[in-house]
Amino acid sequence: MKTFVISIGGSIIVPDEIDYKFLNNLKKVILKYSKKNKIIICTGGGHTARAYINALKKENLPRLEQDLLGIECTRLNAHLLSFFLNLKHKIPSSLKEIKLLSKSSNIVITGGLEPGTTSDGTTAKVAKFLKAEAMINMTNVKGLYNKDPRKFKDAKFIPQITHNDFDMLLSRVRQESGQHFVLDALAAKITKESKIRVYIIQGIANLEKILSEKMPIGTIIT
Repeated sequence: MKTFVISIGGSIIVPDEIDYKFLNNLKKVILKYSKKNKIIICTGGGHTARAYINALKKENLPRLEQDLLGIECTRLNAHLLSFFLNLKHKIPSSLKEIKLLSKSSNIVITGGLEPGTTSDGTTAKVAKFLKAEAMINMTNVKGLYNKDPRKFKDAKFIPQITHNDFDMLLSRVRQESGQHFVLDALAAKITKESKIRVYIIQGIANLEKILSEKMPIGTIIT
């Protein structure tokens, strides 16, 4: 039985309002493929988290308090998805709890786990801890480009890239403005060191392709 760890950004779950169609389609795919796979989903906080965090920023409140509030927003989205999937377990708050739950359930939903870590970083940590087959990062874009396709018409799509080459691209992105990247530095570091395959995809159809061992439209980091 393979283990897949999936990162779903809060902006995908709640773009402006809760995306019922997305959640319903996700539910069908997860229930179908969890019969033969362990599926761990890490939810982000999205604009809900940003709105709460920005309120604390305006008050100049400590970064730790901002992070803790952001984590609560990711857990809110985790609860929402958990209820959709009719799961009975609580939302875990540590890697050990996730592993323990995965022994009794093929589906585990979690939010953030610790301050100072993005949902990408959390997902990578979970994938490493569980020795997952792959990390799947669901985003709002097709995959990785050499520069932001929303700003540059000559942006080139990258269907496959090594961890080393991704590192080089990420280093450049962090130095140049106007660039778009789809995996943060912590997640990139963890997946590279642990040799975890990473899929960057958009849409439920591509998620299903990965879980059914077909080639998705997106970017693969190996």
